[in-house]
Amino acid sequence: MAEQFACAVTDLEPGAALQTELTLADGTDTPVAIARSSDGEYYAIGGMCTHGEVPLGEGDVDGTHVECWAHGSRFDLRTGVPDELPATEPVPTYPVRIDGERVLVDVDNPLTS
Repeated sequence: MAEQFACAVTDLEPGAALQTELTLADGTDTPVAIARSSDGEYYAIGGMCTHGEVPLGEGDVDGTHVECWAHGSRFDLRTGVPDELPATEPVPTYPVRIDGERVLVDVDNPLTS
């Protein structure tokens, strides 16, 4: 598959995130967190915390990090790497492109895995 519609640009204020499901080329759905950093950039990362299977799209965004609401792990939106325990495994990051009012994500070509 190619880029997929993830949300509208107006769905996210700076410093917010949301959870969605996108479809991989093999037809399976995968959870994705779409986040907008405090400076207005859009990011897409794997949607589940690697520590406790908690949706990262429900977490708090601070700068270029999203914090898992359950146990406090923080993930860098640019790299997917956690920088706060208890998570130690990264989440994938995905290419994001803004097309007019649409946020498009390509889950088949992760930037990091």
